[in-house]
Amino acid sequence: MIARFAACVVLFASSTIAQNLWLPRVFGDHMVLQRNESVAVWGRGISGDAVEVAGSWGGEAATGTVAVDGTFRVALRTPGASGPHQLRVKVGNDTRTFEDVLVGEVWVCSGQSNMEWSVRRSADPEKTAQGATESRLRFCVVPNVTAVAPQEDCEAEWVVSTPETTSGLSAVGYHFARKLIAQYDVPVGMIQSDWGGTPAESWTSDAGLRPLGDFDERLDKLAELAANPDAAEAAFQSRLDSWREAFAKAEPGSKAAWHKADFDDAGWKTATLPGNWEDTELGRIDGTVWYRRTVSIPPEWKGRSLTIELGPVDDNDVTWLNGVEIGATNAWNKPRRYFVRGSSAPTGEVSLAVRVHDTGGGGGFHGQSEQMVVRRIDNGATISLAGEWRVHVGADNKELPAPPRKPGTTAHAPTSLFNGMIAPIVPFTMRGVIWYQGESNRTRAAQYRDLFPAMIRDWRAKWGRGDFPFYFVQIAPYGYSNDTGQAAELKEAQLRTMRDVRNTGMVVTTDVGNPRDIHPKDKKTVGERLAAWAIAETYRDAGVACRGPSLHKMTVDGAAVSLHFRDADGLHAGPDGPTCFTVAGSDRAFHPATAKIEGTCVVVSCDAVAAPVAVRFGWGATDEPALKNAAGLPASPFRTDDWPMVTAK
Repeated sequence: MIARFAACVVLFASSTIAQNLWLPRVFGDHMVLQRNESVAVWGRGISGDAVEVAGSWGGEAATGTVAVDGTFRVALRTPGASGPHQLRVKVGNDTRTFEDVLVGEVWVCSGQSNMEWSVRRSADPEKTAQGATESRLRFCVVPNVTAVAPQEDCEAEWVVSTPETTSGLSAVGYHFARKLIAQYDVPVGMIQSDWGGTPAESWTSDAGLRPLGDFDERLDKLAELAANPDAAEAAFQSRLDSWREAFAKAEPGSKAAWHKADFDDAGWKTATLPGNWEDTELGRIDGTVWYRRTVSIPPEWKGRSLTIELGPVDDNDVTWLNGVEIGATNAWNKPRRYFVRGSSAPTGEVSLAVRVHDTGGGGGFHGQSEQMVVRRIDNGATISLAGEWRVHVGADNKELPAPPRKPGTTAHAPTSLFNGMIAPIVPFTMRGVIWYQGESNRTRAAQYRDLFPAMIRDWRAKWGRGDFPFYFVQIAPYGYSNDTGQAAELKEAQLRTMRDVRNTGMVVTTDVGNPRDIHPKDKKTVGERLAAWAIAETYRDAGVACRGPSLHKMTVDGAAVSLHFRDADGLHAGPDGPTCFTVAGSDRAFHPATAKIEGTCVVVSCDAVAAPVAVRFGWGATDEPALKNAAGLPASPFRTDDWPMVTAK
């Protein structure tokens, strides 16, 4: 992926621009097109020019004309699962040809950190990597970008699944795709657009949020910024310049020029890269850490352009070669790749220095050894940068000034991620969406009842493909601090969405969470349960179960309450029987209940509640009930009452 470079550095990436022809980067070599569909192909050209799009699979080409505003969009009919193919786009006298194109199933995977969570950080990463060489599985990775207005493009890039590429990709998306490939023997393309710690309103457009009324004031401010971006940018750059000056004075390495080629780092400790700080004696650090090493560049490389590649760095970095800054990136999950022009590329023993600034959580280099190289551009020869580096702690964040933020462009601003990370991939033809998000809206669960369905409607309207499948994951058990029911109400909002919004499905995770870790490691089960929804509901395979037990009705007989479930054949629980049930009388005070299974019913009672009127199940934030059907799918937390929510306004 393309990194942000210093002003003197030329971008190093293939472009989808061919003279007067422009295509968004969601079209690229190795992409997957949706099978048996009229797929959208769009871009820009010269008004009036003829457009012709054809695939090497044969069939009729799609034709059209560039409109007066310079845009075009045509629909190309694709065959069944097949490939590799070529896709040729001809506009006027310009042609763009894409290689190694497969035709199969395309899904979008999106959400916050549990969708973003990589194969490398999940359970059994080595075992997963052993099966990751699958040429029919491709990911299109959308980098983390915010914007105040919908963008036409993003620096997306299609990659083929290998152990190296897959390690940093969405584990949920990967296991979902592998299940589809195993089931149907077809290529699968996953468009991954996710960002940790982000709320649903960031992923929703202005048009999608306006009917709710909750975000109008912030949306109006964003509209003002979009209308006068130059003034906003000038004000931000002024604040940024002031911050850089203050940062350089407060950060010891910047103040003492630890990046200089002749700086003496003999007293520094050593560290083996890649690696996270938590795995070394550095431990948990929120602040800056400096790295230095020398590398020998062969004399025959003189005059040859290079890239310095470091893999993903958590969170931000500035990198120097022989004391000269060659690049900086402010995105924790983005592989670093900095270009060095041949005329200024040094040879012999050269110095590399990297200042890593971690703003919170984990820190360090969390890529693979193969990603850390000096690469000669003309022939691809590499020199490894993995291994021993000198390392020294700079400053704690408490000692550093907080960086300024552009108004409205944080990842938490309404519309910001829709504008930067969803709008650029619309209307790329896909089958449906898988989604894992909700933790960041937990304290506003009552609002999420309307917000989440609004987001789904918004995406469906933007893509214009009707009520396409939208399958999502209910948040997992976790011990949030001071939780008084907010997590349960968020789960309820998700359950209501599945019930109320057509063509949706929800994966319950009460049995695969970790109350001590908000990022549970078992992403394989989650991905495969999402795939079960697609197999059963989208592809109509009646032999696959996707639904866990769901409450049908409640009946009361004296002090006993019978809960009748649907999709409950083979209803069973763990060795302790059904757990995590509470009952309340008219006083609305809930007490732990005993429960027993009778066929497809659960009968609950409590000695302290003689006349029960309400039951709640799995309502604690850390509850891990084991109530499942014969397919091993768990029941969602629920309540039978409609008493006021703790997250209501």
